[in-house]
Amino acid sequence: MDELAIDDLKLFGRVAALGSLSAVARERDVPVSQVSRALSRIEKSCAARLVHRSTHGLTLSVEGETFLAYCQRIIGTFDELQGEFSSRAGAASGRVRVAASTVVAQYLLVPSLSELHRRHPRLSIDLEVSDRMADLVRDGLDIAIRTAAALPEHLVARRIGTLGRALYAAPSYAQAIGLPARPDELAAHRLITNSAAPHLNHWPFLIEGQASKHVAEGFWCCNDTGLAAEMVLQGLGIGRLSTIVAAPLLARGLLVPVLADCVDPQTVPLYAVMSSARQRLPKIRACIDFWAERLGQA
Repeated sequence: MDELAIDDLKLFGRVAALGSLSAVARERDVPVSQVSRALSRIEKSCAARLVHRSTHGLTLSVEGETFLAYCQRIIGTFDELQGEFSSRAGAASGRVRVAASTVVAQYLLVPSLSELHRRHPRLSIDLEVSDRMADLVRDGLDIAIRTAAALPEHLVARRIGTLGRALYAAPSYAQAIGLPARPDELAAHRLITNSAAPHLNHWPFLIEGQASKHVAEGFWCCNDTGLAAEMVLQGLGIGRLSTIVAAPLLARGLLVPVLADCVDPQTVPLYAVMSSARQRLPKIRACIDFWAERLGQA
């Protein structure tokens, strides 16, 4: 095994996580044949079959499971070593893979990247954007921005902000159609709903201390939170958006609040989730410190 390099261990970890040579090849932007040759060379160095290949994909052998466990330990130790020296050098550096929902990525993370680069010019960010719940280990991620704090033992979370949801419309919609004065008037309006997360279409209110809900029927409907926000901005109707996303758009006059006196924002903490083995890396700390500061200001 003397000829194995750290990158070989990382490649094997991604093969195990993705279960597909073609997926690893796409991730690395290399031919599948190159990944296949690398895997064969790793198996030859170990003198063992590490992966079972079938028409259904790849599965690890018993030896492969053992090898993967050592790969993860060695890579974790190597990352910590890099972190120690990066910390002594006084600068965070390297690539950080960050998972976030479409709306958080588009309206919070992307607008922050130029300032993050100014502070840490040796950092680069790889955004993994999806409304699904990302798996940090399987997807090879460093940080996931999410609201859920119930985590397995190998993950830790740091609170970086607060997430609520409220109703908004574009000024053009308000001028052309008008805005409801009471929740029961919403049915007469063009509402924008989420087909991928039906629970987000139960719009909560507090009226004289009494909780109630309006189940929104979408005139417009989509399966992506970022696209829903864009539809609201385009004046297509009234939508329920994250308050931290809407705040800068309100300040710029691009949105107006709807039923602000009785909407229940149901605020929850927003977390940066990371592997416990990687939380001390300067590049991870730099990103999380920066976004916690920025979201705190928002």
